[in-house]
This record gives sequence, structure tokens and C-alpha cells, in this order.
Amino acid sequence: MAVEPILQIRNLSKTFELKGADNRVLDRVNLSVDEGEFVSIIGASGCGKSTLLRIIGGLETASGGEVIFEGSAVSKPSRDRGFIFQDHRLLPWLSVIDNIKFSLPPNTPNANEIALEKLAVVGLSGFERRYPRELSGGMSQRAAIARALANSPKLLLLDEPFGALDAITKIRLQEEILRIWNAEKITMILVTHDIDEAVYLGRRVVVMGKGGIDAIHRIELSSPRNRVSAEFARQKSAIYKAFFGDLEAPFTYTI
Repeated sequence: MAVEPILQIRNLSKTFELKGADNRVLDRVNLSVDEGEFVSIIGASGCGKSTLLRIIGGLETASGGEVIFEGSAVSKPSRDRGFIFQDHRLLPWLSVIDNIKFSLPPNTPNANEIALEKLAVVGLSGFERRYPRELSGGMSQRAAIARALANSPKLLLLDEPFGALDAITKIRLQEEILRIWNAEKITMILVTHDIDEAVYLGRRVVVMGKGGIDAIHRIELSSPRNRVSAEFARQKSAIYKAFFGDLEAPFTYTI
């Protein structure tokens, strides 16, 4: 018997009102994601990729269609679906460990142990009593990742989480996310405008145009991935062609 995808997006549409007129951001989007998969979504600003992620996370409501997560329609946020934003959104008046504990259900009996465990996962052991102002940008994002992992989500949604970081820190955190993905077996969906990042992290890259999916490209690379290999350059070139509308690119159109 075939295993059902952990996430199914069916004919999803989203319309906002802008200056008295309807502005359709998403138009009948369809996509399935298997459990344990890492999917990158890439597109230009305004194409609807972040809106799509927010609807999956239950932070926005759809105008039409539906999102099915583990067999149930998504209607609100859930601790089963963790979110990491571009801004770490740590509470500045709480220490790192208290930020993580704050995300847990009230009166969680082993909250301290969970927080320390997740800080160890992201390499922040020893920094639990620091405050956000005492952390670098990369360390703050590590703390945000630990906070998202604290509830043991089955799906982790990443909305351009490395966009505000310098190039070196960004690469280090990309490696960290891959390590966590391999170790924790969490399904991950990344929204990014960085083609290199989309190819390096994703096992599939979804290319979005205005309001919908233009193409889906399956990334076939050896592990660990090598950013300077000829095969990586070939895969990235195919995404460039897809992204900029060259229909000669070898993508997969089926979902």
C-alpha cells in the first residue's frame, strides 16, 4: 500500500484586497510533500512563496482550496509544524534557555532538559544563560532553530532563515540545517530567493512564478554535497534556466 504524503496542497488560492481591488497571490497551487523530504521553494519577491508557507503553517487562511497535513485540514498553527523566520524573534528580556522553554506547552515537566538538549543539537551548549543581545546573528538563528525543534515538530517551515546573515555564517548554518535534517528526520520546506541555497539544501526545488508553480526539479546529487563540483553547477544551471523562463531546462513538471 502506498504511503500518503505528509502534506498535500490542493488547488490552493489566496487573494488579498489591495486599494479596493482583489490581488490574487496564489492561484490553484497543487503540491505534495513526502514525510522526511527536504523541499526548497524559490521565486522572485511577490510570487507568493512566503504566503504559501504561512498558509501551510496555519498563520494565514486560504481563499480557496485546502492544505492537508497528516490527513487533517490545516486551519490554525500547531506545534507539529515549527516555523523559523528570517528574523530570529527571540524575546530580548529572556535568556536563551527561557526563550526555548517559553515555546513549550505550559507546565511541561522536563522543559529544562528539552531546552538543553536542543541547544546541544544546534551547538549552543554553554550559552543557555546568555541574552539575545549577547549573541551574534548566527548564534541567534541557532537559538531560533533550537526553539523550533523543542516541540519535536513533524514539519519544519523555514522562511528565508539565513537571508540577513553574512555569507560565511549563512554557509555554516546551511550545513547545520542539513545535519539536523539528517539526524532528526524532520520534513523540511525552505522558502528562499537564493538559487545556490535552494539546490544545496533541497531534494526537490519548486520554482514559483507569479501566483503558481512553474516547475519542479528533482536534485540528484551525491551526499555530502559539493558546492564546487561540476554536477552541482549543472543542477544549479538547470534551476537558473527554469527560474528565468528557459523552457529548454530539464525539469520535472509532475508533482
